[in-house]
Amino acid sequence: MIDRSLSEPAGRPAPPVHPDMPVSSIASAGSKPTTTPTTPPATPPAQLPNTVRVVSLEAGVLRDLEGDPALTELRRAVATPEARVWVDVCEPKPGLLAEVCRILELHPLLAEDLAERDQRAKIDQIGELLHVVVFSLGFDGGQYYDRELDFVLGKRVLLSGHSRWWDPRATHHIRVGLAQALGRGPDYVLWALCDDTIDAYFPILDRLGDEIDALEDEVVDRADRGLLARLFELKRALIEIRRITAPEREMFNVLSSREEVPISADNRLYFRDAYDHLIRLTDELDTYRELASATLEAYLSTVNNNLSLIMKRLTGVTVVVAGIGAVAGIFGMSEAQAAFRADEGPGFWIVTLGSVILAAIAVAILRKVDWI
Repeated sequence: MIDRSLSEPAGRPAPPVHPDMPVSSIASAGSKPTTTPTTPPATPPAQLPNTVRVVSLEAGVLRDLEGDPALTELRRAVATPEARVWVDVCEPKPGLLAEVCRILELHPLLAEDLAERDQRAKIDQIGELLHVVVFSLGFDGGQYYDRELDFVLGKRVLLSGHSRWWDPRATHHIRVGLAQALGRGPDYVLWALCDDTIDAYFPILDRLGDEIDALEDEVVDRADRGLLARLFELKRALIEIRRITAPEREMFNVLSSREEVPISADNRLYFRDAYDHLIRLTDELDTYRELASATLEAYLSTVNNNLSLIMKRLTGVTVVVAGIGAVAGIFGMSEAQAAFRADEGPGFWIVTLGSVILAAIAVAILRKVDWI
């Protein structure tokens, strides 16, 4: 799993890993693999949980409210045909979410999906409403993570649901001008939020590429268990990211081509652009997966080469020691004892010297063929 920014979308400082959704941990180059932190995060959340914010645009007038006044404005705006509305809920409690769903008249199954927040990346059409689930990716403290983002799109209304660690107002399209974005329709706001999320994927890919480059260099220099662990963590992260982004590519293909979804023809082109970004993203992910597999194969080849080198050196040592041991076995300890008492002639010392010379010749030959 991934808990899901080198930076969070829209350039916010990367928040700590959200403990709800653990992710594949990957140590940065030259470090050991890290584990999911269990201590409370030091960075404050982007939003407080159980909050609702409503933005309505009617006759050029923008209303931006939070809390109970936001629910009152939502009831009024939904009943006004000219109003365009964006409803944003952050980790709502069941009572707040039920009230929002009741006002928007959402299907019970759709309300249940929003409450569970344990969905895969998908797109569902229920009546005139479209349920879109995407994930924001991030990097913090040597760890890659993802966060689920839920959107419900209608002709005049957009509902967004997310964790406290993601702030939709911080995305660069929304910072440019909320009135301008909502004036182009709730579908444009949906694209603005998703596009910023997709753009934040690419710095993550850059980190993955740097990690693979570092591992390729280290495999040549050394091969140890720590390096192997980092390779497996890297491959796992690539698979998890691919699992998230591959369905999103097909989702945006649908959003940019199907006329029955609640997206205007003018804004469909923007979703096509996001689809193109996801195609490039998945292509790069496939390339990185192949590079990671090649790096693993290089690691295994290095280990096998090192083992062969060790076996050659052990064979060389065996040749030298076995020659000396054979001569020593012929004479036995009794002959050596007599020679040291000077009871024997020079024959023992001649044979011993000959054994040492032969051993030296064997060492020289083995060194010349690089066996020792």
